Amino acid sequence: MNRRLFPIFLFLASFSFAQNADGTNRFTLDISPFYGSILLHNPDITHLITEHPSGFILGYNQKTFGDKEWQQLYNYPDIGYSFVYQNMNNSSLGENFGLYAHYNFHFFKRNLQFRIGQGVAYNTNPYDKTQNFRNNAYGSHLLSSTYLMLNYHKENIFKRLGFKAGISLVHYSNANFKAPNTSTNTFAFNAGLTYTLGGIGEVEYIRREKEKVTEPVRYNIALRMGLNESDVIDLGQYGFFIISGYADKRLGRKSAIQLGADVFFSNFLKELIRFQSTSFPEMEVGEGTDYKRVGVFLGHELFINKISVVTQLGYYVYYPFDFEGRIYNRIGLKRYFGKKVFGALTLKSHGAKAEALEFGVGIRL
Repeated sequence: MNRRLFPIFLFLASFSFAQNADGTNRFTLDISPFYGSILLHNPDITHLITEHPSGFILGYNQKTFGDKEWQQLYNYPDIGYSFVYQNMNNSSLGENFGLYAHYNFHFFKRNLQFRIGQGVAYNTNPYDKTQNFRNNAYGSHLLSSTYLMLNYHKENIFKRLGFKAGISLVHYSNANFKAPNTSTNTFAFNAGLTYTLGGIGEVEYIRREKEKVTEPVRYNIALRMGLNESDVIDLGQYGFFIISGYADKRLGRKSAIQLGADVFFSNFLKELIRFQSTSFPEMEVGEGTDYKRVGVFLGHELFINKISVVTQLGYYVYYPFDFEGRIYNRIGLKRYFGKKVFGALTLKSHGAKAEALEFGVGIRL
């Protein structure tokens, strides 16, 4: 293990032991070295795919046993935090260090584990027009990162030690916060060990009658904002804001469907319109072209405790300037504060092409 990273492992281990005073096996640690390949999702990064990246995933997990109703609904998942170190094995791409929050979901008598983690990564060698112009994947040190793991997972094979192995997908992007932002996706094979903290005896899961959830149609208003840049390097970062209104209908304890509209005020498009109209007359973009857009969308919300996962697919009905096509999508997380107020962190994109990371607040009536 890299000497710089070993203290992190010791810190997590000591913290976990301190939190496990009741003697039950509520906490585990796992470490999974991985080795893989960067996927060619965009031909513009062909020159960066030269070697196989490697690294490891370190996880700290707290088990759930049904203390809250949602835990039973999702087969008693684990809640945890993780650290990912990845050496891209390419001098232009550098190394990535990431911190994440994650969920582990279990299937097939808890022998198959699916993990989804979301966090922030630090890249050691982002794009620089003089020192590192070949790195068109990462335009900034800080990156938004998501990773997925699908593993065979077996704890306490030999006393507290267990084993896990499977496949992983690690994504890095700055969501067009700063150009360039071609991003990378690493597909890897991983294998590692688990360690159970505290007692290793069986703990019974709490089972209760499932409550039926029915609600009338609810109405939502959200304001989203952030900072982004066009794909033209050094054209400048600009603020944006989006007003969203939509109705949702609960389909049960887990899901709701949505129907609504967005109004986009994306100021980076103002500069892009000016740039194209003056520098590329063959594109026939008028300098006075409106930068605003209006879209309608259909969405789904998956409720997990106070957090929910939002996915939306939209279509621009007002689209005076052509930017990445009329169809857009949004995926992200919402966090409810009480029954009406929520915060949101979402990624808006056109297919696999990210446009912006959106920070939002809203109310559900």
